[in-house]
Amino acid sequence: MIWLVIGVALWAYSHLMKRVTPGLRASLGDGPGKGVVAVLSLLAIWAMVYGYGAAKLTMTWDPQAPDFLRHVNNLLMVVAVVLVNMGSSRGVMRTWLRHPMLTAVKVWALAHLLVNWNIPSFVLFGGLMAWAVVDVIMINRMESAWQRPAKGPVVNDVIYLVISLLLVGVIGYIHTWAGYPPFG
Repeated sequence: MIWLVIGVALWAYSHLMKRVTPGLRASLGDGPGKGVVAVLSLLAIWAMVYGYGAAKLTMTWDPQAPDFLRHVNNLLMVVAVVLVNMGSSRGVMRTWLRHPMLTAVKVWALAHLLVNWNIPSFVLFGGLMAWAVVDVIMINRMESAWQRPAKGPVVNDVIYLVISLLLVGVIGYIHTWAGYPPFG
């Protein structure tokens, strides 16, 4: 489980680096600094995947989540996928939230916590949810008020939603292929 904890901590630090250690991040420069963040992020992903796979699945209570929570999970995952890149879409929806990607992480983590009732899942999904909450708080405190982007045509939102729903299907297929069928 140590690799899982290291992975979550490394992910949080790499994404909070310019807020937690701004001098260090600034000394790295723009190009090399982004490279360091990318390398740390890839190492964090490896550590989280390896650590989660290797961790002993200690159940906290009934090992099987109620069936209705799988449906809640799937609905929340649709919301998370829609949110993840909503800020870069060119429609009306991008004007709704200041931090759609971090909101997507929180929704994604909550969805997974609803159906994974074991300690490694609490560490992984709970840790990433905590990182997203802290990041939003730090951004809001350190940066000026959010200026809503200009609205784009609604047709762009429709296209974005269709692509997001297709992506949910791809993610579901990958989960099924990996042995974690989300739809049934």
